[in-house]
Amino acid sequence: MTFLKYISPLRALRDLRGYLATRKKHELWFMILALVVTFGVIVVFVKDSHVPVPYKKNIIYVDSWPITRTEAEIREKQKVDEAKRQAEEAAFQERQKKRQAEFKKYDDWLKKHGI
Repeated sequence: MTFLKYISPLRALRDLRGYLATRKKHELWFMILALVVTFGVIVVFVKDSHVPVPYKKNIIYVDSWPITRTEAEIREKQKVDEAKRQAEEAAFQERQKKRQAEFKKYDDWLKKHGI
């Protein structure tokens, strides 16, 4: 416990001041530069380490059907679901082709400019 009574923030500051007073001017500038570069690198790593994860809502609802459904009702529902699936697939294909066209445009521009 006697070791802790010698530790004081004021003593530490006084010691630092005494150390800095004995240094030459160019040494202080290099120390400041080293501290700025070090803290800059730390800040960049901390800032870059936070990658927001986009929230993706992926809820699957389960339909509840009465046990008295007929085969005709089942087939009717399957036709409706298939039409909806095909519409979604067509929309996806359209978005994909549009995106491919954008990439092709940029690729052609880069090839044209020799990049």
